[in-house]
Amino acid sequence: MSSSYLASLQQDGFVVIPSLLSPSQVACLRSAATTATTLARTGAWPHIRTVPKQFPPWPSTPPPAAEGGIWGVQHLLHPDLPGRTEFAKCYFSDQVLEVAGELMGVAPREGEEAEERLVMELFNLLVAPEGKDFELRWHRDDIPWDASSEEEARLLAAKSPGGRQSHAQYNLALCEDRSLVVIPGSHRRVRTETERTAAPYETSLPGQRVVELKPGDAVFYDSNILHRGVYQAKAEGGEETRLTLHGSIGLKEEGGAAGDSGKTVRATAVLQHGVRAWVDRDDAAFGIGERAERMRANLVAMGTGEGVGYSLEG
Repeated sequence: MSSSYLASLQQDGFVVIPSLLSPSQVACLRSAATTATTLARTGAWPHIRTVPKQFPPWPSTPPPAAEGGIWGVQHLLHPDLPGRTEFAKCYFSDQVLEVAGELMGVAPREGEEAEERLVMELFNLLVAPEGKDFELRWHRDDIPWDASSEEEARLLAAKSPGGRQSHAQYNLALCEDRSLVVIPGSHRRVRTETERTAAPYETSLPGQRVVELKPGDAVFYDSNILHRGVYQAKAEGGEETRLTLHGSIGLKEEGGAAGDSGKTVRATAVLQHGVRAWVDRDDAAFGIGERAERMRANLVAMGTGEGVGYSLEG
């Protein structure tokens, strides 16, 4: 494991890991992801992200393809989703958890005691809309855009005490992907006046960078880096052109220097997606080892999700 991953995350707010998955893993996951996306596009899977809405909650019925349809598939680890086992093998794999562990200061290979700290969070899929392009506005995941500079500085410091995060968030590409746009270093500072007054979909903020991924590549990033998404449409009924696994992994003692308020924020960020509705079902066990069950139990312990609200609106 290279310590440069953590150094890059701390300096830039993101780090690209080339070829995290092998070609055979990519092929298997791409097949499962295509099936899940087809179910979602045809209304057979209700857990979706719909155009033009950026943040949850989303409707359970996809809009017509002519209006863009969907841009994401939720709950890849849900017991009712075909292909769930393949997604679980990826989410709980050594490849993913070793990188996530380093970025959070945990080494999963050190044994059960270290793994007890890891929390299963979210595993979703980002896909191309149909019919028309779709863009996400500039944002930080857990900090309101209308926060004052003082509040922004306080929240940024609280969410990454000592330069470490209490969760690891990533995009893992199964097709070529150029959708994520970031401003390197913005996770450690308040917005400039130019950034604060920019149009929501500004295409040329100073210093912005497009993150380019090939199949099997991953980008791990600080969820409060300034970022946006640019989703190019695919032909209606045509081959899937974007299949990107979008996951997050947390730490049991989340909050750290942020205290109880930090825990509330993280619980909202995770539970707002409705994962607690199924994660403790009788048939929710993964059957792929104790690590997955320990992490699932830690998510169950996070709470019911009732009354947590939503991190952002729109």
